[in-house]
Amino acid sequence: MNYSFFNLSSGAKSAAWLCLGFAAFLTWDLWHWWSLKQEYSFGFLVPFFVAFVVYERWPEIKSVLLGSNDATTGEIPAESPAKSGETGIEGKITNWAFTLVFSAMALGGLFCLLLGAVYRTVEGPQLPASLLMVFGFGNLVLALVYFNCDSDANGRRIHTRQRLALTGLFLFPAMIWLLSAPLLDVVESKISLFLLNKVVIVVFSVFDLLGFPLEREGNIIVLPKGRVGVADACSGIRSLTACLFAGSFLAAVYLKKLWKKVLLVGLAMALAFFTNILRSIFLTGWAYRYGSDALSGKVHDVTGYAILLLTCLGLVCLLPIFDLKIHWARSGVEESG
Repeated sequence: MNYSFFNLSSGAKSAAWLCLGFAAFLTWDLWHWWSLKQEYSFGFLVPFFVAFVVYERWPEIKSVLLGSNDATTGEIPAESPAKSGETGIEGKITNWAFTLVFSAMALGGLFCLLLGAVYRTVEGPQLPASLLMVFGFGNLVLALVYFNCDSDANGRRIHTRQRLALTGLFLFPAMIWLLSAPLLDVVESKISLFLLNKVVIVVFSVFDLLGFPLEREGNIIVLPKGRVGVADACSGIRSLTACLFAGSFLAAVYLKKLWKKVLLVGLAMALAFFTNILRSIFLTGWAYRYGSDALSGKVHDVTGYAILLLTCLGLVCLLPIFDLKIHWARSGVEESG
């Protein structure tokens, strides 16, 4: 981001400084949970990743806010009022609808942010306070972007479709904080229990199919050389959260189409679950061969980090596949033309 930031309109600059201040306060609050809970330690990367995404998208943002957005200087093209459909009654109704939606987001976001901040100040670090603040922050940022990009630095009006496209560029910087905030204990327990049950069923079915005798007692698998209890840590919720974060970042940086972003995030969840199944099968096989006491060493932790790394590498390997599809489509268009 260069000196062009200071050429923005006063409203855009005020919104930017306000968002930066709220982000600093949010980082200070979440620092406690990132330090306390190992499974959320990836949160330390969130401020840096948010800054990188904003920096990477700055040319597109600048092209709109400085009034230089056209087919040659930016990816968000300028539109005339007639072409954008804002001159008719239908266009005005659409504008009013978006105004109401973002007004509700602004008021609700500010209320949640302030309520969480007061709760945090009075009671100290509390999960409900942190969740209120991250939820409020995300909604408030998107609303501030929408309302403060109604005109460019030259005073020319920015049309609704462009404002929505510009607001979409801030979706990752605004909402990624939600993944770095711990879930409420009751919600996390229900998700862990659901995943845990699926892991035990799959592991038991695989060993039974392979002809290895074992028994299942709830979340405990009885082996010839001991009993293996599938703990909450083995449910995969930790790797699921981390992979969601990694998938969201990769989608935000490398993919442009919304459906591709959603697909990559969905694949991140599927990969996290699949690789955790592989880890559980490996650990059960290790205990089957060497006894349940053999899992008390470094095997359990090392496999956890290895699976997380494998999942992230799998997501990176998927990116060229998305790009290949784009090139194939372009080649087909060029050949047909």
